[in-house]
Amino acid sequence: MKNLAGLMKQATQMQARMEEMQSKLEGMTIEGSAGAGMVQVTLNGKGDMRAIKVDPKLADPNEMEMLQDLIVAACADARKLLDERASEEMKKVTGGLNLPAGLKLPF
Repeated sequence: MKNLAGLMKQATQMQARMEEMQSKLEGMTIEGSAGAGMVQVTLNGKGDMRAIKVDPKLADPNEMEMLQDLIVAACADARKLLDERASEEMKKVTGGLNLPAGLKLPF
């Protein structure tokens, strides 16, 4: 029974750390860029886009396709950075415990 009680205590502590990590992630902002910084996208910790900045030089009507591609690339860059940051925070919470690939916490 001691092991079960200890396991329950650890689970409760991990849950508290997970909630703290979620709050921390929600409060952060991540900026991705493309086109040598000509397009910048800011995401919050949930992955929602909060801002986009486009260099005025890209506002050429003949270059709209390139601008659209750069926006998509900047969003992908920001999302990648956000996922990396979330993964780093998760490692802190789990103590480096290797969880199965694709397992998204919290459940």
